Parts: sequence; C-alpha cells; structure tokens
Amino acid sequence: MLALLASGSSRSSSNNKLAESENSAQNSSNMSWGTELWDQNDNLAIHTNRGIDALDKYANFLRDRVAIETEYAGKLRRLVKNYQPKKKEEEDNEFTSMQAFRNLLKEVGDLAGQREVVSESLQLQIIAGVTLLSKTLREERKKCLSDGANLQHNLTTQLSSLDRAKRNYEKAYRDSEKAVDSYKRADMDLNLSRAEVERYKNVMTAKIQQSDDAKNEYANQLQKTNNLQQQHFSMLLPAVLNRLQELDEKRTRGFREFIVGAADVESSVAPIIARCMEGIVKAGESINEKEDTFKVIERYQSGFTPPIDIPFEDLSNSVKDSAQDSTYTYPLPTPTTRGGTLGAIKLKKRVGIFNLFGSNKNSLTADGQKEDFSDQPPNQRRKKLQAKIAELTQNIAQETKARDGLMKMKIVYEANSSLGNPMTVEGQLNESEHKLEKLKVDLKKYQDFLEKACQVPVATSSPQATRNQLQNGHRTSRHSNGSADDHHDDGDDQPDDAGSLSRSDSEDNVAQIQNGHNNNNNGSASPESGLGTSHTSLPGSGQGSANENAIGEDTYYETEVETLNPLGTCRALYPFEASSEGSIPMSEGEELQVIEIDQGDGWTRVRRANNSNGWDEGFVPTSYIECTLYA
Repeated sequence: MLALLASGSSRSSSNNKLAESENSAQNSSNMSWGTELWDQNDNLAIHTNRGIDALDKYANFLRDRVAIETEYAGKLRRLVKNYQPKKKEEEDNEFTSMQAFRNLLKEVGDLAGQREVVSESLQLQIIAGVTLLSKTLREERKKCLSDGANLQHNLTTQLSSLDRAKRNYEKAYRDSEKAVDSYKRADMDLNLSRAEVERYKNVMTAKIQQSDDAKNEYANQLQKTNNLQQQHFSMLLPAVLNRLQELDEKRTRGFREFIVGAADVESSVAPIIARCMEGIVKAGESINEKEDTFKVIERYQSGFTPPIDIPFEDLSNSVKDSAQDSTYTYPLPTPTTRGGTLGAIKLKKRVGIFNLFGSNKNSLTADGQKEDFSDQPPNQRRKKLQAKIAELTQNIAQETKARDGLMKMKIVYEANSSLGNPMTVEGQLNESEHKLEKLKVDLKKYQDFLEKACQVPVATSSPQATRNQLQNGHRTSRHSNGSADDHHDDGDDQPDDAGSLSRSDSEDNVAQIQNGHNNNNNGSASPESGLGTSHTSLPGSGQGSANENAIGEDTYYETEVETLNPLGTCRALYPFEASSEGSIPMSEGEELQVIEIDQGDGWTRVRRANNSNGWDEGFVPTSYIECTLYA
C-alpha cells in the first residue's frame, strides 16, 4: 500500500513538474523584451554584448582544445615511432610479448589518428560555426543599437521642440497678461490721452495674438510629441528590443548546438577508441609465457649435453699409468726470448682470416652468417637449414605458378594472335625458368647441407660448458678413466685417448725443440718460424723466409718474428677437412694448442706438433672444438 502511495506521489510530482515546465515555456513565449523591458535599453545592450563575448570565449576554448588535441596526437605518433622495434630487434618479434607490444603500438597509433579526427572536426565544424555566428551577431547587434539610438534621438528632438514651444507659450502668455494689465491701468487713468490709451490697446492685442499663436504651437508640438512617444514605446522601440531578443536567443541556441556538436564529435570516435582499447586488451591477453619459454629454448638450444664429472687426479700413481688410464691436458712450456723455439708470425692486421674467404665471397649471408650455418651449434644449424629449405620450397612453388601462368598466356597468344604477341612472353618465360632453376639448385645445396649436418654426431658438451676449475695454475680436461670408457661403450662420440697429447709426449717434443734438434733440415721452416711446411699451413709458412708475404692484393700483413705463447689447449669434437687456404685439418679427439682465440668470425687459430716438420698452424671452426684455456 505504501509502495502504491509512493509511486502515485512520484507520478503526480513528475506530472506537476512537466506542467510547470510547459507553463513556463508558454509564459516565456508570451513575454518579450519590447513590452517587459521597454525602459531597459542600456542594460539590454550590455547583456547582449556580454553574451557575444561569452560565445567568443567558448570559441577560444575550442581553439585551445584543438591545439591540445593536435599536440597530443602528434606526441602519441612520435611515441609510437620512437618505440617501434629496431632492425636489430626483429629477431625478438617471434615472442608473444613483443608481438603484443607491436600490436599495442599499432592501437596507440590508431588512437592518435582518432584524436586528429576530433581536432579536425572541431576546427572545421564547431570553431568555424562559432566564429561565423559571433561575427553575424555583432553586426546585427550593432545595427539594432544604431536603430534604437536613432529612435531615441528622434524622440529626444521632439521633446526638445515641445519644451521650446512650451517656454515660448509661457513667455507669450506672461507678456499678454502684462499688456492686458497695462491697458486696463491706462484706460482707468484720466490723465492719459485717447491716443496713448489706444496705443496700450494695440500692444495688448498684439501680445494676446502672440500668446494665442504660442499656445497653438505648444498644443501642436504636444500632440506631435505624444504621438511620437506613443509610437516610440509601443511600436518602434519594442521592435528594436525584440530584434535584440531574437539575436540573444539565436546566440543562446547556437551555444547549445555547438556544445552538443562538440560532444557529438567526441562521441563519433568513441566506438573506434573503444575498439582500440579492446585491441590493447586482446594484445595483452595474447601473451603466453609458456610459448615464449618454448621459443627461447628453440632459439638457443645447442644440442650439447652437460659436461660429466671432473675426475680425481691421484698424484701417487705413476705418470705412465696416468697417461694410459686418463687423458689430461698440461700447459706446454713456453720460451721467454724472441729467439725461442716457439716463435710465430704476429699479425698486425687480420682481414678475412688470412684470406680464408677470399676465394668464396658469397659464403656469408646478409646477416654475416655462413651460408651453410656451420658456425652455429648443431641443433641451431639444423633448424636454420630447415627454415631455409622451407623458404626455398615456398619460393619454388610461387615461381612455378608464375611460370605456368606465363605458359598458358603464351598458348593463348599463339592460338589467337590478336590478343597479343607470344614473343613478348618468351623473355619473361625464360627469366622465370632461369629463376626456377636457380632456386632448385639452391634447394639441392641446402638439402645437402642439412643431410651433412644430420650426419655430424651431436657433441656431449659445448665449448662454453668446458670451463673447468683451476687446478695447479692451469685448466684440466674433464675426462677420466671410467667416464671415457663408458661413453665409448655406449657408442657416444668421445675422442680416443690415443689421439691426444700425453704429458710425456709433450715434454719429449718440447725438450727436443729446446735442445735445438729438428727432424727436417731440408730447407723447410724451422721451429723458430713457428710454421710447418704443410700445404694447409698459414700463408708464408712454406719454404722461404718467415717475412715472406703471400697475401692477396686487397689484404696485407706486417709480420714480426715474435714468441707466440699458447693460450690453452683444445680437443676436436668432430673431424674437419681443411678445404680453404689457412685452415688446418684435424681428426676427432685430436688435441691441439690454442694460439689465438675466436675473433668473432667462428674460427680459432691452433697449432699441433709435427714429428716431420716441427709445428703446423692454421684455423679450425670454433664450433668443432672444445677449448681449455690456461689461467
């Protein structure tokens, strides 16, 4: 019951408000400035001027807002441009977080575009309309005030004429009264002659006539003034004031329309902005940490296995037993003088690694990697080769479709020569065939690379995983008796101990060198040169002087005979056949001395003892060896 009463009272109150608003609207329609404010001309002039000033103020507000919107949009676009992924960061675009960030930047760019739309719409639609309306209102107001001033001037002039006629009538009436009194006194004075009395009579008559004329003029001016005043306040001035009222209502109506229009401009882009927000939320929700983790594994997984435990070195055993049971790496003694037995060529300039790539300048890809990706770890190498094969396969399919289309076009042209000349297609067809053949050759080459990469056994550890503990001032190998033998039993690709340098062998060789003995005195390079006579040794390492320059035209080396101490030792993980000048072959499990570490080009300079020629030096792929550096 109470709810019904409350609902009924609320409906009655709303109906009362509606009736009041209708009554006020009706009353306001009946009111006009001409009738209600007939005596407030000056105040109305001030009011209309303030209204137009308020409209101009709103226009200035819109101009400032447009400037802010334009600046905001420009800064958003600059922000998006500054945070666009750089070319060096393109490899990270596969991660979902980076993809989401790129989508975020795209949506922010769209937001900037919508702010520009708001700015342009406000400028062209709202500000232009406000400016035009303000100019029109000022002109109309000026004309209305001018007409009102003319009407007031006419009324004032007529009132002045009435006041002047009244003063003339009052003066003439007073003069006539005096003349009548003078005549009466003269008529009663017996001492005056008839002539003098007649003169007073004539003066009296003239004054009375002047008084009557002034009275008539006053009455005439009064009637004219009353008529003009009635017309002024009932018709002329109300018309001017009503025009001012219409002008002010027009300003107020325009104010309303412009404010609503500005809101409509903002509302028109709101759905697009909402979609941009939805896109940002969608981009954020698309981030998948598990997928990114998997992609990191896919990118950096080398295929190596972690190193085995470091063996215990029992110093109580004999050197011979230790050499037979386990393989260790000891630092070789190094000379201390420039004339020592381990002298070598010190490179002042290393360009292209002794012209290693001089014979095949196209062996590097655009990003600086080798064509067969042999400088990559095995797992990464296979993935890159598979990706390259997939890319070539797709290109072959596209080129095949293009060739088939050209062949069909040629057949149509041959059947109907009016459609075109078949010879115009012949050149394109030959070019397409050439491209297709080249793509097939590349595909076969990379398939061979992949087959070769799949045949290479997976190493048990990476060079980075072999940084062992410092022991006795140098780093030792990670192999022990049991571990090496066990892995060989399982078929893993571990090097044989016979292929490495034992401690006794190293000491014997070094002792021979230090005593000045050399196994080859037939004009070949001595150990002091640091180079052997192998065909795979460094340029200038054959017969002749150590200063002999055997480098290409575009690359030179300044050589100095200087002692080159070994930096450590390395073990070959895979066999390597030297096919380029400056490289050196090695067999799986062979141990070599490291005399120059990788300079970032994927090659390491090594040295091996040669019983026939003393020492062999050259470069081997860094990914094919396991380095153990001295402390």
